[in-house]
Amino acid sequence: MINLDKKHDPKKNAFLIKKYQHTELSLKKALNNTEALFNERSHHTNRTEQRQSIFNWIKLLTKRTLVKNIGYKKVSTTQIRCDSEESIYPEWKKELDDQYLKLLKELKEEVNVKDYGAIGDGVADDTEAFKKAIGRGRVIVRVPEGIYVTKGIKLPSWTCLIGEGKRKSVLKLHDQSPKSEWLITNKNHLWGNNNILVKGLSLDWNIERLGAAEKTSAGNNRSSCLTFANVKYGWIHDIEAINPGLHCFDVSSSVYTYLGDGTLSRGGSKYIWLDNLNGYGFGDDGITTHHSSYIFISNSHMCDPSGRSHKKGFSNSNGIEIDDGSQNVWLLNNSTARCFGGLEIKAHHNASAASNVHIIGHLSVNDNRSYNFRHIGHHKDVDPESKTAFHISATNIVAVAPIFTDLYKDSTPRGLVVSGYNHVLINHFTLIGDPLYDYKKNPVIAIQYRARNVMLQHVSIKDFTTAGPAIKVYGGTHRADEVVIQNITCDKYFSNPIEVGTDVKSAVIDKVNVYA
Repeated sequence: MINLDKKHDPKKNAFLIKKYQHTELSLKKALNNTEALFNERSHHTNRTEQRQSIFNWIKLLTKRTLVKNIGYKKVSTTQIRCDSEESIYPEWKKELDDQYLKLLKELKEEVNVKDYGAIGDGVADDTEAFKKAIGRGRVIVRVPEGIYVTKGIKLPSWTCLIGEGKRKSVLKLHDQSPKSEWLITNKNHLWGNNNILVKGLSLDWNIERLGAAEKTSAGNNRSSCLTFANVKYGWIHDIEAINPGLHCFDVSSSVYTYLGDGTLSRGGSKYIWLDNLNGYGFGDDGITTHHSSYIFISNSHMCDPSGRSHKKGFSNSNGIEIDDGSQNVWLLNNSTARCFGGLEIKAHHNASAASNVHIIGHLSVNDNRSYNFRHIGHHKDVDPESKTAFHISATNIVAVAPIFTDLYKDSTPRGLVVSGYNHVLINHFTLIGDPLYDYKKNPVIAIQYRARNVMLQHVSIKDFTTAGPAIKVYGGTHRADEVVIQNITCDKYFSNPIEVGTDVKSAVIDKVNVYA
């Protein structure tokens, strides 16, 4: 069984995913197939028009300084470009590439932080040296090998902060830094910043300074290793994040707001690329996004959360989480291990769901819920229907041996859960269980809680010797519906490979192969 530890090289993810998929179909053909199916399924998307009462509009107007109103937006394309298996990207990335060239032209000088008095011995306070080196921006600040203790670094627009690589150039929060501090963030969360690059560093949030504190985060988007809040055009590359109180990496709005489904926080970040990141020991999530759009997350690995930003045993700590109000997010060849959710796409009940999210390649190992798509509070028949939980595609994804976890003590293992989302396409999905593990007759895949217009295509499930059905479509008053399950392969351990609730109105099951 594969083991992905905190030193795993995420640049190997593409190779590992291909190894587990065992398919002769090229990735380009698989993505073309996904594009065609996603477009086709978009025409099946049904939604209920919901009018706001005059009272609700008055409430919304009073919130206008914090949020803007959003609603359903039809999406029929994944916008994925695949020039080759080594060149896959969202169509909008050209704009970000153009801005990178503009950043390089705007830079006035290149400096070394040691020339401004930084020591880098892991003891001296180097905060002032970084402030002087960064100045007002338009600068490349080089960080040589060493351990640089700071009380937090704030980056203005048109700035590059570049070290010599993970575990070589290390930034560490000062022992006297408050729980609320970021190790790195942009300078102006209110008015925003633009064109910032951070590269080639390890970021140690120094959680040891808090001692045995039960909760390691201070609330909202604070207490993380690196946060971009209200940043347009940003690059976070080749970074390791160590034991943050909240998140390793957060692409966020100025503040998280929870002012209702259909609202979006002002001051969200836009056009951000995160690549070749490692993170572990996080109090909540490894990589997370909130109220931000046009985000590309690639070749990254998140594992082994502490869960300490939550009450013990109730830790929704995910490797990668696309959260409240996030829109237009693409993920390529990432991996997660031993988290509550490997990759979670979701929202809280009082926020808009993440929408238009596209996954190309992901490897989940020993996560409790390998892939978890849900809009909390919009699941049951007495709940309001989600206004925003639409449009997810996933191609060439792998789940290996989901397990029970102490992070969330009552959560049962699943390879995939879809709840409350409409228009979800899963194409080429491999699930491999641990034949010696007790799955206590739980289903491997669950389509449930008012999920609509869900298609599973080319799914292979094996070695779950003690599981229940391979795929279960739940019925009841909050049943899933409009589900298509095609080209499914299971091994002999599934006596009942697919179970559909008797009151599910529309379910198509085609080409299910159970082999000895």
